[in-house]
Amino acid sequence: MKLKLPSSVYNWITLSGATLALISLFMIVFLFFISFFMDYGSSYLGLVIYIILPAFMIAGLILIPIGMLRKHKKDLRLGFEGVKKLPYIDLNEPKHRNAFFVFIIGSIIVLFGSAIGSYEAFHLTETTEFCGELCHDVMHPEYIAYQNSSHARVRCVDCHVGTGADWYVKSKMSGLYQVYAVVVNNYPKPIPTPIKNLRPARETCERCHWPEKFYARKLNIQKHYISDEENSEWDIYMMMKIGPTYSAYGLNEGIHWHINPNVKIEYISTDNQNLQIPWVRYTDLKNNIEYIFESDANKLSSNEIQNTPVREMDCMDCHNRPSHVYMPPAFFVDNAITSGAIPQNLPEIKYIAMDLLEEEFTSYAAAEETITNGINEYYRQNYPEIFNTNYQLIEKAINGLLAEFNKNIFPEMKVRWDKYPNHIGHVEFDGCFRCHNDVMRSEGGRIISKDCNLCHSITAQGPPDKLELAKINEQLDFRHPLDIGEEWRDILCTECHTGLNP
Repeated sequence: MKLKLPSSVYNWITLSGATLALISLFMIVFLFFISFFMDYGSSYLGLVIYIILPAFMIAGLILIPIGMLRKHKKDLRLGFEGVKKLPYIDLNEPKHRNAFFVFIIGSIIVLFGSAIGSYEAFHLTETTEFCGELCHDVMHPEYIAYQNSSHARVRCVDCHVGTGADWYVKSKMSGLYQVYAVVVNNYPKPIPTPIKNLRPARETCERCHWPEKFYARKLNIQKHYISDEENSEWDIYMMMKIGPTYSAYGLNEGIHWHINPNVKIEYISTDNQNLQIPWVRYTDLKNNIEYIFESDANKLSSNEIQNTPVREMDCMDCHNRPSHVYMPPAFFVDNAITSGAIPQNLPEIKYIAMDLLEEEFTSYAAAEETITNGINEYYRQNYPEIFNTNYQLIEKAINGLLAEFNKNIFPEMKVRWDKYPNHIGHVEFDGCFRCHNDVMRSEGGRIISKDCNLCHSITAQGPPDKLELAKINEQLDFRHPLDIGEEWRDILCTECHTGLNP
């Protein structure tokens, strides 16, 4: 029996829309069964099933009434007999009844499918794979760094979006422009850190990290290697004063004192990355005491203070790279030597690695060629015996260095350690010394001190066979691995350390 429908249905726009909608629906069902029953899927397949194909299906459905209205208006204009001015529905007529039931059944199927698709689309856009793999070239550095971080099992959206519909909508709206920028290849390299529109840490980080319970101190043991022939090891043991001496003191002492709920720290930064901080306000909320510290070297005028945004300090002001850390060569080479990925008994490997990594490469292929040829040529000329009789050491060093390079430097996106300042510590970047620099002074003469022992105590340092040890409950004065006298006391670490020196 032939299905009879109103004459307005029979036009190319409506038929094309119906065809597009049916094909899209068939493809959605087909791919869904493949992903569900064959356990095959990826962020790309999910994008096709729950976002791209539904968009085509909806476009087809929209074309159906558009075509019918155009056909109806055309019939009116041509004066066809029986055509009424306004569309009407008469269920006593088989054509209208058939169209009505097709519409009702189709709407139920579409609404049911839309409910499932909307949920799956939401779930898809919340996955780490969607964030890290969909825009592969753009997000590849961040995704690799994230996978090697302490938050590798925390979803991207848990930190970048958090809970609540308002921030979800904001993230999706900003994501629309990001998709457009990727499609037209109009995005900065490297991708800037979203400092301005970052959600406050208390609404994201503190859902897992409980500030009032950051009590324990932490022993931090580091192995470094000097750029000499023996790759001489230099160890340093530091007791990090994350919390107080005794947990009963709460947040009255230690590094995390900065987020004590009874204390409010505010500051003004004169740059986009919060590197230059010339003004700090400390408020003791419990005793209603306030101190304002200003930089002797870069003092702001009263007009500048009034017209510049004041930021309240939170976790992200120090932990600004919690999941996307690009380690400097001096550190990732040290780690590779410690793990054995780069052999310590290969003479001068630390020196040649630092020398080769000074170059800013344009691609990974160029880096691989330069590093491989550079190491081979260096040992061919300077250590021919090792090159000819023990080449496996050189080969292991090359592979180990390239592996670490792959995790920390991404030439195509112009990503390396010096593009993203890390505010934890004070070696390659000023970090703590942005405020703790002895030049931030209040009217009463108080200063924000840069005394090393405020944040950590050195309990041991030196070569493993001549390790200098502190007595219990005592600490050592810092001793520089290279003999530079007392010069280190008067300058910032960053004046010498660039990430490439030992």
